[in-house]
Amino acid sequence: MRLPNGSYWTSGRYAAAFIAPALAVLVLIVVVPTFFLWYISFTDYQLQHAWGTQAFVGLDNFVRLISGRDHDFLPAVRISAVFLLFSVVVEFLLGFAIALLFHRRIPAKRLWMSFFILPMTITPAVIGLMWKLIYNTEYGVLNFLLTAARLPKINWLGVDTALLSVVVVDIWQWTPFLALMLYAGLQSLPTDPFESARIDGASSLQILRFITVPLMRPMISIALFLRIIDALKIFDTVYVLTRGGPGNATELLSLQVFRVGFQHTGWIGRSSAIAIIYLLLSSLIILGFARLVRFDSESRRTPGETV
Repeated sequence: MRLPNGSYWTSGRYAAAFIAPALAVLVLIVVVPTFFLWYISFTDYQLQHAWGTQAFVGLDNFVRLISGRDHDFLPAVRISAVFLLFSVVVEFLLGFAIALLFHRRIPAKRLWMSFFILPMTITPAVIGLMWKLIYNTEYGVLNFLLTAARLPKINWLGVDTALLSVVVVDIWQWTPFLALMLYAGLQSLPTDPFESARIDGASSLQILRFITVPLMRPMISIALFLRIIDALKIFDTVYVLTRGGPGNATELLSLQVFRVGFQHTGWIGRSSAIAIIYLLLSSLIILGFARLVRFDSESRRTPGETV
C-alpha cells in the first residue's frame, strides 16, 4: 500500500494496525481475567480479606469439590445437567413442530409469528418476576385456574416442583428461537425432492423422515449448538425466579458460583474453582457436540466428495 508520504507499507502491517486495538481490548477483557481466575482458584482468597493475605493452596479447592467434601457442588452439576437436557430437548421438539406448522399456508401467518417471538424479546429478569407472580401459591394465575377447576393448589416453587417450573419458563422463553431458526431452514430447502416424493406417492411422515430431516441436519445442528451454549450460561431468570432455592433445588452451577463467591460466604477462591470446572464442563459439552456433528456430516458424505 502506498502511503501519503510516498513510502510503502506491507499488507500484513497494514492489517495488523487495524487489528491491534481490537486485539488489545480482547486481551484486557478476556485473556487477563481468565488468567486471574485460574490464579485465584489455587488460593484461599476471601472477599472480606485484604488483597495479599491469600495463601496458595494448590489443587485443594478442586479436590474439595470433586471429592464431595463440598456437599453442594455435585448436586449442582446434576441439576445443571437435568436442566440442560430437558430444556434443550423439549425446546427442539416443540420448535421443530412449530416450524413445520408455520411452513404451511396458514391465515395471518406473520401476525401469529410476531406474537410467537415476544417471549424471547423480553428481558430475562422481567420474565423471572412475571413467572414468579404466575407461580404464586395464593394469588398466581395457575393456582387460580386449578381452584376454578376444583383441583388442589400446587406449590410450584416448592422443593419437588421448582426445577420443573424453571425448565417450563426456559422452554416458554426460548422455544421461539429454535422455531425461527428451523423455520428459516425449512424455507431454504429445495422443492424438487418434495415434489418428486409426492409424485411417487410418499406419505407426509415418509417425506418428513427421509427428506426433510436429512436436509435439515445442518440447520438443526447450528440451532442446537447455539441453544446449548446459551442454556449453559443461564443465570438471571433463575436467580430472579428462585435464587437457587428452595434450599438448593434449582441451584445451577452459574448460581453456585455467585452464591459461594459473593452472596453468602465470600469464598472467592472456591468460587473461582467452581467457575473453572463449570468452564471445562461447558467446553467438553460444546466440543463433544461439535465433534458429533462433524462426524455425522462426514459419514453422510459420498466417497468421492471433498470438503
